[in-house]
Amino acid sequence: MSQQESAPLDENAVLQRYRELQSECTQLVRKVAELEVDRNEHVLVEKTLAPLDSSRRAFRLVGGVLVERTVGEVLPSVETNRKNLDELIGTLQGRLDAKQKETAEWKAKYNIRTAEEAQAIQREQMRSAQATS
Repeated sequence: MSQQESAPLDENAVLQRYRELQSECTQLVRKVAELEVDRNEHVLVEKTLAPLDSSRRAFRLVGGVLVERTVGEVLPSVETNRKNLDELIGTLQGRLDAKQKETAEWKAKYNIRTAEEAQAIQREQMRSAQATS
């Protein structure tokens, strides 16, 4: 088994793993962006409710149902939800940073070039060839 584990990966396996890493990064970026939008909405609601009297009526959407509460009841839960979103965003951002680092290391280890990078290298080689002639 140690021979198989130490055997170099074929080109398709390397590229497949690289694509998987990129896909995971993309998913994490999307989730972080989605949660940041939610957090921004919570911040906006906090700023709106903070100056209001705590006995004033407020409506909150809970599980698709609009319920009537008071500002004093709603504001603490909105603040708690925002804090939880902040923590979750931080955790996901840490996972994203680690995954991006792993992707970059994989790319460097196997000298993977994207199509844009390969074209840029070709153009640079053509320019240097023209400059020497």
